[in-house]
Amino acid sequence: MTLEGLLILSAVLFCVGLLGAFTRRNAVVVLFSIEIMLNAANLNFIAFWRYGENPELLHGPLFALFAIAVAAAEIAVGLALVIAVYRHFKTVDLEKLNTLKEE
Repeated sequence: MTLEGLLILSAVLFCVGLLGAFTRRNAVVVLFSIEIMLNAANLNFIAFWRYGENPELLHGPLFALFAIAVAAAEIAVGLALVIAVYRHFKTVDLEKLNTLKEE
């Protein structure tokens, strides 16, 4: 697979994640869409590392590893917030969560 092919795949993944984040109303699906966008960025890190001028340095995999760790922390905090919101409002529909006041 060439660098161009990996970049096209990454762009498609990012666009799918962006489309899911903008069009879905379920908070869990939005979090998964953001995770897909972060994985597209990780694919870019690995692709540019692999096809770069100095692939024996492990800068790309290290960036990807840190991005995976940040994404794992983000999804854990995000799911905890979704659970807390669900317990309070009894819904995860983002359209119904437009206020912080209790109805």
